[in-house]
Amino acid sequence: MSNVRTTAYTRKEKGGIQNALGKYLSGRHVMSAASDWSRFPLGTRFRICNTREEFIIDDYGTALVGSDTIDLYKPTKLEMKRWGVRNVDIDVLQWGSDQKSLEVLAPRGKFPQVQQMLVALQNKTPSRPVAVADTTKAMTKSKKIASSGSQSSAKASTSKPKSPASRTLD
Repeated sequence: MSNVRTTAYTRKEKGGIQNALGKYLSGRHVMSAASDWSRFPLGTRFRICNTREEFIIDDYGTALVGSDTIDLYKPTKLEMKRWGVRNVDIDVLQWGSDQKSLEVLAPRGKFPQVQQMLVALQNKTPSRPVAVADTTKAMTKSKKIASSGSQSSAKASTSKPKSPASRTLD
């Protein structure tokens, strides 16, 4: 895939040192990355062409929902800042599982951004419905949050639980 937008995050940020599966973020041979799981599902493994670094999608971020951006885990704040925002070419080595993404996200379905991913994943794999509570209401609410600027997203981030699954990248 060419020209994929990437950003970077580190464990020092709000989400902590664990990924969405409750495991430690990996900064070793295959590093952690976050995405909208309806675009790049859980378990997607890829290599950045020009750096040869390998990553696996094992996390998501609420700011990534609805975007094609991949957030790359960097072990230090300095590495994170050095990376900044880059458009890169990637080789997808293995696509992740939409079904596994649905299984992990389903219990977290009360959050609007998670509901957005669940609905998009269900549209891709309609044969396995997952219970999503009142998606129209959540979709409307998340659109209001997204369109009302940084003040609303600051309010939204204060109401989220302090779990690794609620990592915010604002």
